[in-house]
Amino acid sequence: MKAISLRHEKIIDELGNVVEIRMWQLPVPSKDKPHGYKYSLVYIVAGDRVIGYDNAEGKGDHRHIEGKTKPYHFVSLRKLANDFLRDVGKYKRGEL
Repeated sequence: MKAISLRHEKIIDELGNVVEIRMWQLPVPSKDKPHGYKYSLVYIVAGDRVIGYDNAEGKGDHRHIEGKTKPYHFVSLRKLANDFLRDVGKYKRGEL
């Protein structure tokens, strides 16, 4: 079975930057995705990813903030989206 797409949004924000959120439900949880979800959330400014949350193969849950990678504690898809959008807001306000 293939992963089921749960959410895919691509928005150009008021500054002309890209906010993209993609989430899938996996048919079977895996070692690096025990919660059973695959996701990729990115904020792209002038063609560069400045914020990203993902769980790429073999890397587990993590986030990228201006080139630095840190682990991310996954709780739910709702919290994931809220955490990502909170960081985008902080970036826009110059707080990151």
